[in-house]
Amino acid sequence: MNNDMKGMIFDIQSFSVHDGPGCRTTVFMSGCPLKCEWCANPESWDKKQHIMFSEGTCKYEKGCNICRNKCLDGGLTFDENNKPQLNWNICKNCKMFECSNACYYNALKVCGKEYEISELIKILARDNHSWSSNGGVTFSGGEPFFQSEFLINTLIECKNNYFHTAIETTAYIDNNTFLKAMKYIDFVFIDLKHMDREKHKQKTGVYNDLILENIKSLANSNKRIVLRMPVIRDFNDTYQNIIDTISFMKQNNLIEINILPFHRLGESKWKQLGNEYKYKYEEGTPMKKLEEIQDLFLENDIACYIGHDTVF
Repeated sequence: MNNDMKGMIFDIQSFSVHDGPGCRTTVFMSGCPLKCEWCANPESWDKKQHIMFSEGTCKYEKGCNICRNKCLDGGLTFDENNKPQLNWNICKNCKMFECSNACYYNALKVCGKEYEISELIKILARDNHSWSSNGGVTFSGGEPFFQSEFLINTLIECKNNYFHTAIETTAYIDNNTFLKAMKYIDFVFIDLKHMDREKHKQKTGVYNDLILENIKSLANSNKRIVLRMPVIRDFNDTYQNIIDTISFMKQNNLIEINILPFHRLGESKWKQLGNEYKYKYEEGTPMKKLEEIQDLFLENDIACYIGHDTVF
């Protein structure tokens, strides 16, 4: 065990109640092989530190220009109104972050921080006192398996400390690594975004073959497995996709799914990264639609939870 091994993490949330049983600490790991067009955490895609610019937090209108001349690479300029302008072709490769270090208001901020396993375990041990009897740690992201070696070694150390472990994963990883990690995981959320491999690739950037293979290989274990599906209009909310999902779950003795309504909470993050959000005009999923989907699962003896209205 190498407790000095480092992993990139973009957030740690204590007192989380929606990422597994009881009260938990959720560790959001950087890096993801999927590029979902509706992603609420696009800052998680890269496994490296990177800059984000929150225009609404910037005080340029009040005359603040403390970040002026801080960037030595020419990535930060100013318009005629003193408003900062980022050249993302330069900023995406930044390693020094002089502008962020100068910003008083955190408008220019660095996303991502390296943690040694020993550092992370200390945080979890501290939070352990506030977990309920069935609480613990949940590894999320991004995609935790994007840093599989760090993940597995951290999981081993969690088990050495008797922590209950959960994971939120796309399961997009080779099967051997997937099953190796699952030895140390008690509760599993797996995203299942679409049953059709071509349609899956259209919106996520990858085929679903690995994902389905990994779900099948874990299906008959003694772990609690809850599939999760973000409901995206005209993509995976069709009758045919729901029926195909039900068929897949029945074939693999899976009995729980959590459907998540679409929301635009990630829109501001796309803008802070200098990217366009394709779903900026999309409305949230109507409750009627969610209930229609839920009814299809329930009619087939599959427990279906809407949003955070769950039994865990």
